[in-house]
Amino acid sequence: MTTRSVLQPGQLEAAAGPIVEIHLPAEDVFLRRSRRFEHLAAHHTLQSYLLFLAQVTRWQHNELQRSTELPAVDAHTAAQCQKLQIPPLAPTRWPRHPSWCAAVNRLIRATSRHLPEKGKDALAMLEARDTHWMEEQASFLLHNPENDSLDPAAAPFIGAVLQVHWTYWAQSLRGMEPASSGHSAHCPLCGSPPVSAVVHAGGASSGLRYLQCSLCSSQWHVVRAKCSRCENTRDIGYYGLEKTHEAVRIEMCPACRSSLKVLFRKKDAAVDAVADDVASLAVDAAMTETVEHRPIGINFFML
Repeated sequence: MTTRSVLQPGQLEAAAGPIVEIHLPAEDVFLRRSRRFEHLAAHHTLQSYLLFLAQVTRWQHNELQRSTELPAVDAHTAAQCQKLQIPPLAPTRWPRHPSWCAAVNRLIRATSRHLPEKGKDALAMLEARDTHWMEEQASFLLHNPENDSLDPAAAPFIGAVLQVHWTYWAQSLRGMEPASSGHSAHCPLCGSPPVSAVVHAGGASSGLRYLQCSLCSSQWHVVRAKCSRCENTRDIGYYGLEKTHEAVRIEMCPACRSSLKVLFRKKDAAVDAVADDVASLAVDAAMTETVEHRPIGINFFML
């Protein structure tokens, strides 16, 4: 494990032009993620799981293409939310579409063959659950993921479907995006926590840090050298494993002890906020042995 303090006050990044505050999810966000999982799986100790997630995210891509039954966000709702400064897609006010439970079963059928027998048994139990239980689990996942009643075997499947729905809704906001303050640790579109952060390379956003939403797949700009949780600007530390995960660092605030994984596209242009978070668990383990910290990111595939 290596550590070094970087980006003291006064070392904030300078954009090449006007800063794009919010990047809505690309049409192929899940397809790119699937390919990244496949790439990362080669010679990895978690190869079988990464390949399984490649299938899950490939399904997400296909499912997103057929999500036309979902209602799009209308301009009036988006404008009202912006006026009130509330996320237009917050799960507390934007209800889950009734089709999501059926989609979980489609996902299970599409991917279960890639799991070992023990995993298939757990999925058979998930398929047998009633709608009330599924809705309860979804509420835990979105609002209280540390609840002991959250089924860790169900979370990746429920989370994957909810990601598809909220990504679709985020894409429907194109041209209606709310302003981002550049300070929030929660997504300005849906209010969810990030999964990790990505420092862009090339173009107008080069060198800028964007937090990636764990639910709607959007990215929002938060300046570097500032803690996303408490806004401390002094002695932000970066921890990483130079030889094995060169593009991955864990950013930690010495004031509130919160941490967030940060991926650097200058080191690897293909990094993905979700896939590389899963594949770099060794960095998390090494940091946990070194210093006490409280991660603010959440990854539905790692609960």
